[in-house]
Amino acid sequence: MRSRLPLIALIVVLSATLVFVTAFWDPPSPATVMAVQDARLAAATPAGGDFMLQGPQGPVALADYRGKVVLLYFGYTYCPDVCPTALALIAQALSGLEASEQPQVQALFISVDPQRDSADRLQEYAPYFHPKLIGLSGTQDEIASVAARYGARYEAQSPNDQGQYSVDHSSATYLIDTQGKLALTLPHASTPAQILAAIRQHLPPVAAK
Repeated sequence: MRSRLPLIALIVVLSATLVFVTAFWDPPSPATVMAVQDARLAAATPAGGDFMLQGPQGPVALADYRGKVVLLYFGYTYCPDVCPTALALIAQALSGLEASEQPQVQALFISVDPQRDSADRLQEYAPYFHPKLIGLSGTQDEIASVAARYGARYEAQSPNDQGQYSVDHSSATYLIDTQGKLALTLPHASTPAQILAAIRQHLPPVAAK
């Protein structure tokens, strides 16, 4: 009888653990899973590189901004909270630039929801945060190619009965140096001061303060 006691105790402990997990453990949301994946990809140092997408006035290429520091963000205009927060922080950093630094910096917002984010909508949405922010879009394949190159992740969710849907996406800001190379990946919720410091670290000496 005594030899059975450890086994019975083990069964009781395992049963109690199963009840606790079933009652209180919530599986990670798609956004949380994507954030973990994004952190792993960031550690792998994405290659970055040139691309061309559609802007409000026609094609826009990263190469158009050689000699400037470029801030690149992937999101979508129907995003309820993550994108507005990130873009507002970027806008504050841009507003903190000196007059002599402003011409040396450009910000780009690439939509991961081209089905809804038309050129007109992006033209209205992006400058709302800051005049230096340009909204870009393209085909699904074009956007997927650029996102993969920079380590950005996104996934559209199933639409509801009204046809509305969300897009889970990573929320890093990519800093591209004056030579067109990916220099830094700034995590979500980086403060305006941190973003501004990163920009100034890569400005040409004549523009840096």
